[in-house]
Amino acid sequence: MTEFLQQLINGISVGAIYALIAHSDVFMVGAYLGYYLGPRLGGGSIGGGLVVLAAAMAGCAILGMQIERFAYRPLRRPTRLSLAAVLGWCGGAAAGWFVVPLALRGLAGWSPGWATYAPLLKPLAAWAGAELGCRLAEAGFGRTPGLRASVLNSRGGAATLTVLITAIGVSLLLQNLGQKVFGANPKAFPQPFPVTQFHFSGLTVSSNQLVVLLVTLVLLGALHYVVHHTRTGTALRAVSFNATAASLVGIHNDRIIAFTFALGSALAGAGGILYAMNYPSIDPLMGTLPGLKAFVAAVLGGIGNLPGAALGGLLIGLVETLVSGTRLSTFRDAIAFAILIGILLFRPAGLLGRLRVEKV
Repeated sequence: MTEFLQQLINGISVGAIYALIAHSDVFMVGAYLGYYLGPRLGGGSIGGGLVVLAAAMAGCAILGMQIERFAYRPLRRPTRLSLAAVLGWCGGAAAGWFVVPLALRGLAGWSPGWATYAPLLKPLAAWAGAELGCRLAEAGFGRTPGLRASVLNSRGGAATLTVLITAIGVSLLLQNLGQKVFGANPKAFPQPFPVTQFHFSGLTVSSNQLVVLLVTLVLLGALHYVVHHTRTGTALRAVSFNATAASLVGIHNDRIIAFTFALGSALAGAGGILYAMNYPSIDPLMGTLPGLKAFVAAVLGGIGNLPGAALGGLLIGLVETLVSGTRLSTFRDAIAFAILIGILLFRPAGLLGRLRVEKV
């Protein structure tokens, strides 16, 4: 009984992480942000760990917005991606990336503490420079001919297959850039929070497991509040239901979709930190299998259903952990995907989802 309860605790911890993953390779970037920022932002204490977590979420949110802008937005309508905007974006990003270290070097001579913030401010300055350069280029040169979205469905948006191929391309791009920038060898992840083991009644609970559960509950609660109790959340649900009707009532679809990417990427960044806390070895391909299991969890709970995604993540984590303690431990991944096949066969809407009839 004690062993079962121990595996139950471990499964809840793993499942809570699966509930947060939105994009497997943004998840990986979040873990690497924690790796590089942790020692510089006071990781190892409770306050420093929260700062590292917030910084990783902010960095992943910015990455998600850029992915949406340059990979997905051109697919939604037959417009041209401005060549001036692309050049302005690249020039602004380079200026922000290289100018800020020079400025900080001068400030460090006046106050050495400024040098500590260089790793955090460099990507923020690059993003700010990219946005400014892009807007100035479009204002000065207009939308000059550039790359054109060519595969569109009959309603003027991207075909589903095109979006799927784009997602695969973005994933491969991030993986290969990760191997180029971070190196292909695994790295030992520094613990952002103090680690303590609690023992009671034969059970062992790590402080990392408690942090994972607490952070997941807070983030999912905040996500539920944003989606269901704010004007932005109302606009988000309207766009997901009918983007054309939403635009007709004054909703800026591009901004709402960019916000959605930022929100999902921030949660993925948090998931990367929490995952690396429990499995402290990171590499550029670390997000592949957890991302697939997060997809299984979303299908299991019901696509588009927030409580369902959380429930699916917990169930997959529990099944995976419980199977690991049996003779079938080598088949734990296969069992997770067998659950996916079973759900698609017998309840394609998921446990908490509802089938919707679409009018043609």
